[in-house]
Amino acid sequence: MTEFEMIAKTFQGLEEILAKELIELGANDVAIGNRMVSFRGDKLLLYKANFHLRTAIRILKPFLHFKADSADEVYDICKKVNWEEFMSLTNSFAVDAVVYSEDFKHSKFVAYRVKDAIADYFREKYGKRPNVSVANPDLTFHIHISHDHCSLSLDSSGESLHKRGYRQEAMEAPLNEILAAGMILLSGWDGQSDFIDPMCGSGTIPIEAALIAHNMAPGLFRSQYAFEKWKDFDKEMFESVYNDDSAERPFNFKIKGYDKDPKAIAVARRNARAAGLADEIDFTVRDFKDFEPIQERTVVITNPPYGERLNVDNLLELYSMIGERLKHALQGGEAWIISYKYECFDKIGLKPSAKIPLFNGALPCEVRKYEIFAGKYDKFRQEGEHLDKSNLPTRRSSTLRQKARLEEKKQLQEGNETVQEDTKPTRTFKRNSDRGSRPARPFKKDTERGSRPAKPFRKEGAKDGKPARPFKKDGAKKEGKPFSKGGSKGAFGNNKGKAPFKKEYKNKDNRR
Repeated sequence: MTEFEMIAKTFQGLEEILAKELIELGANDVAIGNRMVSFRGDKLLLYKANFHLRTAIRILKPFLHFKADSADEVYDICKKVNWEEFMSLTNSFAVDAVVYSEDFKHSKFVAYRVKDAIADYFREKYGKRPNVSVANPDLTFHIHISHDHCSLSLDSSGESLHKRGYRQEAMEAPLNEILAAGMILLSGWDGQSDFIDPMCGSGTIPIEAALIAHNMAPGLFRSQYAFEKWKDFDKEMFESVYNDDSAERPFNFKIKGYDKDPKAIAVARRNARAAGLADEIDFTVRDFKDFEPIQERTVVITNPPYGERLNVDNLLELYSMIGERLKHALQGGEAWIISYKYECFDKIGLKPSAKIPLFNGALPCEVRKYEIFAGKYDKFRQEGEHLDKSNLPTRRSSTLRQKARLEEKKQLQEGNETVQEDTKPTRTFKRNSDRGSRPARPFKKDTERGSRPAKPFRKEGAKDGKPARPFKKDGAKKEGKPFSKGGSKGAFGNNKGKAPFKKEYKNKDNRR
């Protein structure tokens, strides 16, 4: 069969895991990008990618690459495409756009122009146009623009691949299935030891762990894929992919999920039942603080509250308790914890052997690995032991702290640009090093003034014959000429026609 280009989209931080999955499926020319992995394969691989990949959001099939500098130019080029190759008048469609370019200001406008090109193509040829459906289209086209490089793709997945089909209900702020599977694959857990999520919520992490342990395809529970409505859909080929369970394997260890909320455990059990894994996972109502010491080697992976969408009393105390329980109840095992705030990680009080940046939605998070051993870390090192840092991603992003600094710097730069555009330029303070050859004037103390006596502070009833000048509060009225902000002369010398000195603040909390 003919091979063609494909793109698998994913979360930032999971690119290497996704590339490894694709290689195991038999993909060619695998190349890692930002939140995506490109590869080549045939129609069979496209079906397998949608059905088997655990860390892919969707699979795109690019069919046109071109350059354009405006939305009108995009329209003209797209109108020349033979759209009948992909769809007919009876198909509904939608267009999504992702734009990283100074020439294209609005991604939605680009999507509208591509939609107009498709509609006008059919209207001019047949006198009618296909319908646009945002909610449930038969076909979805994607246009990606980076500077002036444009790519048109056909979405083969439809709904995001994180929607496995087994989730019947969810608790508040559930973890995305792709992120849950990605954390498990990052940990290297392959079903050869016990597995526990002590804060399991609706059960996403234990269910994904059970699918990995049995090597069951995550697409087993989906009702449909977008490629099933393509003109060249091969039903027999896809059924062969769907019915092939030759790679599944038995699992001889235990998977447990704990949560202190009985409602969460009830939801987790219903979700596991929908996935056919009710007998494979032991869900129990139990608080993390009652976590019992393990007897066998165990891997713990969990997603505690961050304090963003879930309000938790004493959040830092919660993380302190997590660290204490792991240290005393998980000796000989390892724990992988995802969180958003580094002060929460600090409260765990354990030394991580890995820090892997991941995005949970829009939140820049980290997954940290903790190897639990008896005693203190210094003694652990003196005994010749070391933390295991093998099998970790080599393509590392910045840490949480670095991300926070970069974001703060970006916001500050954007704020400065806005100030420069909306107001007059402010006078900047010159340091001594900026004065050129002119020497800096040193500050003189009273004892350094030579023969000139220092002026004493004049109190009420001074004896030099002159009345003392009383101190005026801010609210007191000043007689005579009022202070002029842009006036002729004031504390800064002759400033006629000039704006007064302004100090720029990073934010209002830094004002003195």
